[in-house]
Amino acid sequence: MEVQKPIEIELDANIAQGVYSNMVMIAYSPSEFVFDFAKILPGLPKARVQSRVLMTPQHAKLLLKALEDNIKQYEAKFGEVKLYGMEQRKMGFAPEEK
Repeated sequence: MEVQKPIEIELDANIAQGVYSNMVMIAYSPSEFVFDFAKILPGLPKARVQSRVLMTPQHAKLLLKALEDNIKQYEAKFGEVKLYGMEQRKMGFAPEEK
């Protein structure tokens, strides 16, 4: 059995600052998923895309599983994450797909 070596991750100083997003729009094709992370401010009718991430369907599914695992760990440590504003999604304010 081959032992995997750890992957070295480089984090550029500009990227390390991160960007804030409170909305994501997701589009997909047979070969890729596109995540547009946006910031929308209260009272403004427009959201500005802060970052776009593209990945294969396989990597998108791995991301889903990683998020599920991490949210379970977070909730075990800090308590349940409450969801607010879901009625806006139902009205089409924050679409799940483009």
